[in-house]
Amino acid sequence: MTEQPELKTIGLTPAIYCADQALFHVTRDVPLGDALAMASDFLFLAKALSKDAAYARDTDYHAWAAHYLTSMSKALVDDAVKVLTRDRTCAPASRQAGVKAEG
Repeated sequence: MTEQPELKTIGLTPAIYCADQALFHVTRDVPLGDALAMASDFLFLAKALSKDAAYARDTDYHAWAAHYLTSMSKALVDDAVKVLTRDRTCAPASRQAGVKAEG
């Protein structure tokens, strides 16, 4: 039985933009489980801040904090999806090449 390598982030996903340029990117080679756990933590905090923002009329700090946390969470999830779909789309192509070589 072959052991599969641990899936890691590819680091291609931008997070927050400033003047039409990505200010942050997901870091490459972070284990996918860790990245998704962090995204979950960010979303938990963003949810709590969004709830607070609904009641806080004197400031928009809660809303902006939630905005940035959800933006970073989305980048982490999008990067994980790229890794998972890359493996799925590359596998059929390599199998087809093997079948053509045998045929």
